[in-house]
Amino acid sequence: MIFVLTGAGISRESGLETFRDKDGLWTKVKIEDVATPRAFRKNPKMVLEFYNQRRREVTDGHIKPNEAHLALARLEDALEKAPKARGSKLPGLFLVTQNVDNLHELAGSRQVCHMHGRLNAAKCDHCGARFDWVKDLGVEDVCPDCQTKGLLRPDVVWFEEVPYYLEEIQEMLYQSDTFVSIGTSGVVYPAASYLTVAKNRGLQTVEINLAPTVSASYFDRTFYGPATKAVPAWVDEVLKAP
Repeated sequence: MIFVLTGAGISRESGLETFRDKDGLWTKVKIEDVATPRAFRKNPKMVLEFYNQRRREVTDGHIKPNEAHLALARLEDALEKAPKARGSKLPGLFLVTQNVDNLHELAGSRQVCHMHGRLNAAKCDHCGARFDWVKDLGVEDVCPDCQTKGLLRPDVVWFEEVPYYLEEIQEMLYQSDTFVSIGTSGVVYPAASYLTVAKNRGLQTVEINLAPTVSASYFDRTFYGPATKAVPAWVDEVLKAP
């Protein structure tokens, strides 16, 4: 099985800002102002509006999947139809994304693990309920489960919070043959630890990025350049392999 981890770099060419580049999102707004539980308690209106703006970007139809997203969906489809390779632990592709956008799904990927949550979902800070939500969030909104007003927030994992699905992700990584890192800086934990786990377990490791990351030397293979070129090139190579 191929384990794919994607980050903000795969969505950049669709028009979404990355976070840690020199002109990234975190150079324009402070993390502590919009991306922590404390920020939400201090100024919920500001936090909600920040995420409302980002949600609109991916729901108004102007931001669309690019060739990199489409290539991964094509790979998933091809691997599901192919017989299990000899010696492979599990067939198929397991796609984990650190992104909160829905571009993988719009491209046709059917099984996407959003470890940092989703922009088009909301969470109640009172009862913990999580549900789809595509319109703006406001301080007057009421939780449909517990009827509490004013505590609905984006279902996005903030700093100081634990990402989702960590046990499932670890189990699938253990059962994989190949680890592929696409468009991610490799410095945000726990996702940054997956390369070490993969190397220790003898997986083939592949980095696909605009430029080499600080961990580039630890990968067995590398593909550098725009995601819309590098990801399809790698997918084509995988599908042509005997």
